[in-house]
Amino acid sequence: MSKVSDYVDNLLSRLRNGEVASLARAISLVDSHADVGNALHHAVRPFTGQAEVIGITGPPGAGKSTLINALITELRGQDKRVAVVAVDPSSPISGGSVLGDRTRMGEHTDDPGVFIRSLSARGHLGGLSASVLRVVDLIDAAGWDVVILETVGAGQSETEVAEVADINVVINAPGLGDDVQAIKAGILEIADVLVVNKADSPLAQRTERQLKAMLQLRREESQQVPVVSTIATAGSGIEELVSAIGSQSQSKFNASKSERLLDRTRRLLAQQAAEQLKCWLQGDTSPESASIITAVIEGNCDNEKAITDLIRIRYGAIL
Repeated sequence: MSKVSDYVDNLLSRLRNGEVASLARAISLVDSHADVGNALHHAVRPFTGQAEVIGITGPPGAGKSTLINALITELRGQDKRVAVVAVDPSSPISGGSVLGDRTRMGEHTDDPGVFIRSLSARGHLGGLSASVLRVVDLIDAAGWDVVILETVGAGQSETEVAEVADINVVINAPGLGDDVQAIKAGILEIADVLVVNKADSPLAQRTERQLKAMLQLRREESQQVPVVSTIATAGSGIEELVSAIGSQSQSKFNASKSERLLDRTRRLLAQQAAEQLKCWLQGDTSPESASIITAVIEGNCDNEKAITDLIRIRYGAIL
């Protein structure tokens, strides 16, 4: 047995036994896309599919981290072990991230039933990081009951969390937009639960009305999304929010956990296939590929056919 296999087996055993330091190490390996990280992720797959994944998204300033801090307190009161994965935006210049979300959850630092990890988006669009699906699998396999995903949440296009989380909570703050903003497609439409945070603001009731009016414009089956008002700094409305999440979870998941895991794994494979093809295409200088790309530029080949032909070049020998 190779040293990598021995290391993976040892780390997996410690991770499954609840050793938090091993989980932290495993996440670092998977996030760095190291070979040992890939092997470890493969090893944990039979143990996934048990944790409930809650996505928390919304624009900057809505109070996502503060609300999550209050959510942790409520869930811990229900004796649930809670892991938080907070994705921070990365600098387009240095590539660095502040990774400061955990500072707003500092009161839970010494709680063995809480695990908080920040990840850099590293330029990945959609509000999450490229490795987040693998990280969720690791936490799931380690036996945590709830995984909370906090997204970058910069605006209307950061909706990738809807493809990862079981339940999506979209947080809004009063005064961040007008009636037209509330109607826009995008981040509001992925919500299973809508939250008006900072409900002590004079504009809070207006924002709540706008959101409820927006829901009436959706398809009938999507109009029953609850709108919950909270004051995260005071813990107000958090019990109601947890109740709304639980109700939506029960109504949404008539499907079995195995079906949910199937969907999550399908998304992971699609993501990895796209990443592999992108890396290959950007580095490919073969005349055959250049000919296809030139045909697209000259209007002699549409994108769909070009993609099919490029995949055939890349994987034709295997297929």
